[in-house]
Amino acid sequence: MAKIGNIDVGDFPLLLAPMEDVSDPPFRALCKEQGADVVYTEFISSEGLIRDAAKSTMKLDIYEKERPVGIQIFGANLESMLQSVEIVEKSGPDIIDINFGCPVKKVVSKGAGAGILKDIDLMVSLTKAMVEYTKLPITVKTRLGWDHDSIKIVEVAERLQDVGCQAISIHGRTRAQMYKGEADWAPIAEVKNNPRMHIPVFGNGDVDSPERAVEMRDKFGLDGAMIGRASIGYPWFFREVKHFFNTGEHMAPPTLEERVDAARRHLQMAIDWKGERLGVFETRRHYTNYFKGIPHFKEYRMKMVTSDDSIDVFKAFDEVEREFAGYEFA
Repeated sequence: MAKIGNIDVGDFPLLLAPMEDVSDPPFRALCKEQGADVVYTEFISSEGLIRDAAKSTMKLDIYEKERPVGIQIFGANLESMLQSVEIVEKSGPDIIDINFGCPVKKVVSKGAGAGILKDIDLMVSLTKAMVEYTKLPITVKTRLGWDHDSIKIVEVAERLQDVGCQAISIHGRTRAQMYKGEADWAPIAEVKNNPRMHIPVFGNGDVDSPERAVEMRDKFGLDGAMIGRASIGYPWFFREVKHFFNTGEHMAPPTLEERVDAARRHLQMAIDWKGERLGVFETRRHYTNYFKGIPHFKEYRMKMVTSDDSIDVFKAFDEVEREFAGYEFA
């Protein structure tokens, strides 16, 4: 049984990764319903929080049905990070996660996200200060290293644990790789196999099938899997992995009716949470995967991703339900 601080998160938990413009409350709710054990918010700028930037503070919204839920923040300035902890605590999360892995240039250029992998001492000192500043468990999400020549993740993970980090999620790529090539889980297994490590070590990157999740658990011996891209527009991924764990068999894919219902609910929750314009815009990225596999779908997909009016998108869902009634997904 993996534990983050005093929080039991299950035997080989499946965690929803923090993803910008993806891991919002509507999507987290759907993933939770489908078996995600722990969910994380989109990553939030510490500088944005202390400036009370609307986009940053909105991301602090969490709901009881999501628990356990972690709020993830990023930054490289100690004072700003500690001030942001005070703000985050007021939202009542179960976990505060520090992003030391985002490879995006605008984040890295400020020394935050994966940028801090160039300064491991700062990475450790920031974590230590945050651990000492809050009673909530502090966890870390990071990458193997800045580039192939600077991979010291075994040492880094141990140092983070020693200053009080309660769990670590490691993406199996370096910052230099961005999202290209294959994730390398072997160095993550080295972290787990370090006899001095006693906190949960979660793997991230390329967990795109139930078989891969089993491999991460059984071959690499990790404590859980953090799921990112495989869940976008497909919250059922979590239940399918768990079904495979329990039976060794693949679960039947969601029906057309289930997919349309999820798309409708997702869009309505998004509108309720962030308003018509943003709700419509920010759910678009999910529709391709919601309806992946349906032949000659382009006409309907274009309606879903080009309309600025939710009425038209809901009509497109109705059309899909009528036109493809009874369609069986492979």
